[in-house]
Formats: sequence, C-alpha cells, structure tokens
Amino acid sequence: MSLSLQPTALSIILAVLVMGFGVWMSRIACKRNRRPLTFKLELLRLLILAAICFLLFQPEWVITSAPQEKPKVSILEDRSGSMETQDVELTPLHVVTRTAYVQELIKGNSTESLKNTHVVENASFSAPPAPDSPGYAMACTDLAQPLEDAMHSSDNLRAVIMFTDGGHNAPASVLTQAQRMRTRGIPLFIIPAGSPYPLPDLALQDVKAPTYGIIGETVQIPFTIKSTLGKETRTTLTLASRDTGKTVTRTVTIPAQGEVSSAVLWKIEKEGAETLELKLPVQPQERMQNNNASSFSIAGRRESIKVLVVDTLPRWEYRFIRNALYRDPGVDVHTLLIHPGIEEVGEGPGYLLKFPDRMEDLAQYDVIFIGDVGLGPKGLTSEQAALLKGMVKNQASGIVFLPGYQGKQMELLKSELGDLMPVTFLTAKPEGTTQPAPSPLILTPEGRGSLLTMLADTESENEEVWRNLPGFNWYAPVERPKAGTTVLAVHAADKNAYGRIPLIVTQSYGNGKVLFMGTDSAWRWRRGVEDKYHYRFWSQVARWMSYQRNMAAGERIRLIPNPERPRLGDTLTVTAMVSDKLGAPLQDGEVFLDITAPEGTVSRVQMDNMDHTWGSFTASVKINRPGTWKLTASSSAEPDKSVTLPVITMNETLEKTGQPVNTALMEEMTSITRGRVVKAEEIQQLIKEIKDLPVPPPMETRILLWCSPYTLGILLFLLALFWVGRKLNGTI
Repeated sequence: MSLSLQPTALSIILAVLVMGFGVWMSRIACKRNRRPLTFKLELLRLLILAAICFLLFQPEWVITSAPQEKPKVSILEDRSGSMETQDVELTPLHVVTRTAYVQELIKGNSTESLKNTHVVENASFSAPPAPDSPGYAMACTDLAQPLEDAMHSSDNLRAVIMFTDGGHNAPASVLTQAQRMRTRGIPLFIIPAGSPYPLPDLALQDVKAPTYGIIGETVQIPFTIKSTLGKETRTTLTLASRDTGKTVTRTVTIPAQGEVSSAVLWKIEKEGAETLELKLPVQPQERMQNNNASSFSIAGRRESIKVLVVDTLPRWEYRFIRNALYRDPGVDVHTLLIHPGIEEVGEGPGYLLKFPDRMEDLAQYDVIFIGDVGLGPKGLTSEQAALLKGMVKNQASGIVFLPGYQGKQMELLKSELGDLMPVTFLTAKPEGTTQPAPSPLILTPEGRGSLLTMLADTESENEEVWRNLPGFNWYAPVERPKAGTTVLAVHAADKNAYGRIPLIVTQSYGNGKVLFMGTDSAWRWRRGVEDKYHYRFWSQVARWMSYQRNMAAGERIRLIPNPERPRLGDTLTVTAMVSDKLGAPLQDGEVFLDITAPEGTVSRVQMDNMDHTWGSFTASVKINRPGTWKLTASSSAEPDKSVTLPVITMNETLEKTGQPVNTALMEEMTSITRGRVVKAEEIQQLIKEIKDLPVPPPMETRILLWCSPYTLGILLFLLALFWVGRKLNGTI
C-alpha cells in the first residue's frame, strides 16, 4: 500500500499562499483573544486548511495485490444445433459433424503440460434442449454469455480457447464482451469447426399459406426455394393433402447458388381443416434432407360475402359486374343506381332505395364497389365518404374504385376517400382517354403471381390468357401510382414520364384493402368464352378483399391477426371489431381476449379501445411457443357472443444446419482481444504460447481521496466543530 500524490506548480504555490495566509490570521486571532480555547481553535483552523491544501495534490491511496491463485485457461466448446452440420472431411470417405470433429481435436491435443502452471477449465455452451421440448425451436447460439462467465470465474484468467463455427444469433453483443476481454488483457483464440462454404442443398423456405379458403375457390400458397447447388436444377414441387390424398404439382427451375420465389395453387374442396404438405424432391447431390418439406393447415368454409355496388349510369361494366356477383352463390349483393336523369331510384331485387347512411347498416358490407360516382345530390355526401373511409380503415372492409368516362370519381379526391385512392389523376383531363383501337392489359411481375389476376391454374397459362383477353378502348386519367401501392397490370402501349399507365392497382389501408380498376371493359372478356374469365375475376376480387374481415367472424365480433401466421418470437397484434345488439359498432363496453397457449394454459387480457366510433379494440400477444394458439374474444355487453380464432405458429428453428462457418465474426472477435484464429494443426503451438505468456502485472486498486465522499464528510465535520467552538468562545 502506498500514497500517490500529483502536485503541480500551481497547486504548490496556491498551498503555500493559503497556509501562509492561515498562519497570519491565526496569529492575529491569538493576540486579540488569549483564552486557551482560542489557541486550540486556531490549530483546528490550520488543520482544516492543511487538509484542503493536501487535497489540491490529488492524493490517491494505492493498494497493490498479486493474484493469489494460479492463472486460468478456459476452454469453451460450442454444442449448439448448427454444430450438428456434417461437413468436416477427415478423409474423402469419412465426413463427420462439427461436434464430432471438435471432440477429436480435444482428445488429440492434450493440455496436461498446462496443468502444472495453470488451472485448465473445460466447459460447453448453447447445448439445445430435447427435440420434443417447447424451447427446442427457440434454441440459439450465444457466444457472448460463455465469455462473460469465463471472465467472472477468475480474476487471473490468462486466455480463452473456443471451439465453434462462429454462429451467433442471440441478442447479446459478442463484440462488447470481446472489448471487455481486451481491457483485462485476456486474448481469445478460436479454432473453427466446419466448412467455409455452404453444403450442396435445396431448402424450401417461407411457405406462407392462408388460414382459410372458400369451398370451390382456389387459394395461393407462396414459397421460396434456396439453392446452394453448383448447377441449375429443374424439379417438380408436390402439394398433397394428408387427409384425401389429392395432389397438385408445380415445375420450378432454381438457378445455381440462387433462389426462386413463386406460388402453387390449391382448390378447396372440403369443409373444415385440411393438412397439406408441400414437398421438394431430394436431389442426389444434396447433403441435407430435412428442409425439403413443409406442413400446414387450411380450413375450408362456406361463406356469404356481402357486397354493395354503387354507380350512376347503368353502363355495361356495372351491369355485368352486378350479374357476376348476383349469380355467385357465395355472394349476397345489393346495388344502388343513382341515375342523374331519374328523380327516384328504381326498385328491384337486391336494389337499395338510398345509400345506407347509418353506421350499423353500412357495417354489414364486406366489399363496396364505387363506380362513376362523385359528390353532390346525385352522388355521395361528404359524410358518406367519411363513413366509407372508416369502414375500410377500422372495419377491414374492401373498396373497389371503378371510374367511368363521366370523370365523377375526380370529385371524390376532395373528400376523405381521396386518401384511399391508390393513384394520382391528371386533373386537366377528367374524362380519361378514348382510343380508336382496343389495347390489352399487361401483367406486371407482381400481377403474374397475384391471386386477383390469376385466371388460369398455372402462372404460365395465366400469362397466355391475359395476352389473349379482349382489349379496352377507354381508360381513366391516371398519372402514376402512389407510394406503397402494388401495380398488377398496366397499359400495353401508352406511357408517360413515370412509365406505363397503371390500370389495376391495390393497396392496404388500415385494416382493409383498396382496388383501383382503371378501365370499364372487363365485361368484354366474355367474348367467345362467356363467363369463364369475367366471373372468375370478380369472384376473386370479392373474396380477396373480404379475406381479413371474414378470417374470424362471429355474430357480434370479428378478429383480425397481424401477422396472420406469426413466427416464434413475434408479437401478434389482434384487432377486434365489435358490434352491439343492433349491429352498430360497440362504443360503450369492455372487450376481453382469452389466450389459450398450445399447452392449454389460458390467460385473459382486456383489449384497448382504439376507436370509440367504430368499435375497434386491440391487444398484443407474445408468441413464445410453437403450435396452435386459440384467441377467443368476448364483450361485457354479451359474454355469450364470442368468437374464436386459431393461430398457427410457424415453427422456424433458429439453429440451422448447413450454413458455412462465420469466419468474419471469428476474426473480428480475436482481433479485438489481440488473439487470433488458430488452425487445427497449430493447437499444440498455441498451448506452448499460452504457457509462455508473461506474468501479468499485479492488480492495482486506487482510492481517490481527493474526491471521496468520506473526505468531504470529514471536512464538513471539522468545519462544524470549528464553528461551534468559535460560538462557545464568543468570537462570533
């Protein structure tokens, strides 16, 4: 132990001046008052001044201590799931897993020579739980935690040796731990286990099937296939039902070292849940076979979709859309024709006499078609436009804009429906463009894979169908699509500064969806084929736009999950749209969500009221287990009118086999700690280097006396004692 001072010329001069001034003051005080107590008080004054001057030299109490234990070497072995990758070739005919390879290295490289002078500790980390345990899919590699544990285990840690493939998918920062090791002078040496190149493999990824489908209709199941093979692969993907044995196939071509995203179509033929399996044939050169298939469940339903069609003139497009929806057994259609030349609205089957102004009347519709309708006496009012916007945003309804040659929809831009319009218009040309020769629509890449524009059973056949569809002679005055929208089809010839004119555009708005159809000639698609394509297109539109609204629909409550099929670790946002006994959105009342986890445990939360006007409630659910979660919503007004939504968690394992070793991370970690990446044949040399490392200097502990709170306390006590003494001496 020793005392360390850091005097400066300024502090010395200042101390001399202060002490000289103090001695002079004390001498004067003793001459004026010759009492014995005065002399003692002046000594106390000089003591306080001397202490303050001493603190100007920044005194520190230094305690030096040598380690009382042997230096320690920690050997860490990675046991995570990725270490089960079989990619280490001991011989051309003998390929072992990374874990087995590490075991061979540890057995073949004895550390006995270190144990005479060091404490050698072996430990493993990130071992996954049993495959059938709830946390298996959540298991991950954490390289930071074992480094932190090793540093906490000893004050005399000399080095850390780690056997790993460099995989790290835990939230903790491993580079932060490496920086702490550098501060303490602990080098990290990593022996890589595994190949720096990915194994030859085809992996089926990102299969996103819908939760339900309508019986007799086709659903789209997107997927992605990733290839690490050295050549282009052409294979046949199979989608099969485990319940009925029905299968469909899809031929795909995957580029070498690339990936392809597409979709397979499946027609729903039975009511209730059906388990499907999407499977990719195993190629001869593949080294892994456990990632070529994916299973999921789709529920078939008999649905009645409520549709409202509003237009002014009974043009051909209006008539054939009404007929297509009217003849669809799954659609209940109402129409409102606001003819500008007729005083009263005509009556007939499915016709309305006026626009449903009451919220509870409008809330029953899943999809609303707005034709060549504007604002005013023979159109919509501003209040009705606001209601329609609220329906889409809060009630998950869909709205379809079908402009006409009158240009009435330009007036809607002044209302709240203007926010929903997915395109911007040329305001100088509201009547649109009429061309003498018909022009066809061309699908965009997004349109080729969209269920809305799928008029055949395969994508290749679908493109052929669209190429041969009859064209149109008129299109709306569209300038460009808005940001965040999806363009499905464009004009085949006409273009402007923004590219080809977008004519079929979609977007999401709030909880609902919006579709813009920029031509009024879809009825021409009946030429030569009657209703084949025309009816299919509008049937798909009605179902696609009402999908979220009808995902879990009860008598009083509708539930919408986001995302629809969450992954492990996701936060699921659940929106409930609740109605009262009269069908109006619930404005006063409480809504509860009962959450049933896959293992059967139930918890209840009260949903937050997000919009009192539209009866919109929301809650969040943390998805921390794989399997089927059941969400049951009920209101305090009618507890018996509940609705249950099953949510299937996509079981994505964080620990993936077949990935190459993370060389970049390992080199960065070792570089920070002043260690290095070591080859297998250099392990014995590394052991000798660690043995010959210089003895670290003794550890120093410095107590800063000049800024210690105890020092301040002592000074305050002495000053208080000095003040009390002067009071008793009568000098104050």
